[in-house]
Amino acid sequence: MKIVLITPAGPSSRTGNRITASRWARILRRLGHRVRIAADYDGRPADLMVAIHAWRSAGAIERFKASYPTQPVVLLLSGTDIYHDITSDPVPTLRSMELADRLVALNDLAWRVVPKRLRTRLSVIHQSAAPLPRPRRPDQRAVVASVIGHLRDVKDPLRAAEAARLLPDESQVRIEQVGRAYTPEWANSARAEMAANPRYLWRDDVPAAAVRRLLSRSHAMVISSLSEGGANVISEAAIARVPVLASRMDGNVGLLGVDYPGYFPVGNTNALARLLQRLEREPRFPARLGKALARRAVLFRPAREIAAWRRLLADLNRQCSAEQRASGRALRTQTVEC
Repeated sequence: MKIVLITPAGPSSRTGNRITASRWARILRRLGHRVRIAADYDGRPADLMVAIHAWRSAGAIERFKASYPTQPVVLLLSGTDIYHDITSDPVPTLRSMELADRLVALNDLAWRVVPKRLRTRLSVIHQSAAPLPRPRRPDQRAVVASVIGHLRDVKDPLRAAEAARLLPDESQVRIEQVGRAYTPEWANSARAEMAANPRYLWRDDVPAAAVRRLLSRSHAMVISSLSEGGANVISEAAIARVPVLASRMDGNVGLLGVDYPGYFPVGNTNALARLLQRLEREPRFPARLGKALARRAVLFRPAREIAAWRRLLADLNRQCSAEQRASGRALRTQTVEC
């Protein structure tokens, strides 16, 4: 098939949505399809549209369906879609969901905010990650808790730094953060925190290889987001066997499982500080986190993500073929035309 993959432009080419789009394009090409990535729909014909972000891609989806009403759309529901836009700006968000033939979510609890009438269209495809190129070697000089993600409001990015301030004077916990500041205000806040907090280092945006080196040195990874659709950094940490300390909200629980022992309440600095202290003082605690994470790691294997896409496209093809037969139209063999 000829597939157009829409991922609206963001503040950085290394946003989560863009990284997801690039990985999905590789998967779809591996499955034998021709894929072009675009920030918007330009009117060129395609057999299938895969759109990332219901609200941001609303115009592209509308134009594609107006031009090619029988061609299917697969829509990824981003965290912003399902935990913000669906209530703050529901008309375009829900319109995109209604037009889509298939909905994709990245965590197992996303169904709870999808309207009941649309849940039969929903599939969960967990984002995969590759193993570290070399065995993990946690830092020997300090207890490194990494924070990986761009600095923006929804990530609550300085929560780990603030928690580290509450640790005893003798603590060897250090917070190392990588990720671009989305605004000058966030950059200034990170620099001010470094100046005031000797346990905190912000390294700004770094290449993917440097992120993986940081994971390899980390004793734990902290994800303190206020909401998430399904952060790929959790997949990366799970595959790398790096314990995760995570805010308890659906996007994280939908990846790590309801019984995962490393949660803290969203925005609760004291609770995160207690987890960091346990990480340092209780050898059984990181071991317990590691065992729980190992049970989830199977979800994030690349082969599993590829298989999920193969099933989704096959199901879509079967549905469209049945609809075509029911309407008396001839089946085209090279498309999944609905």
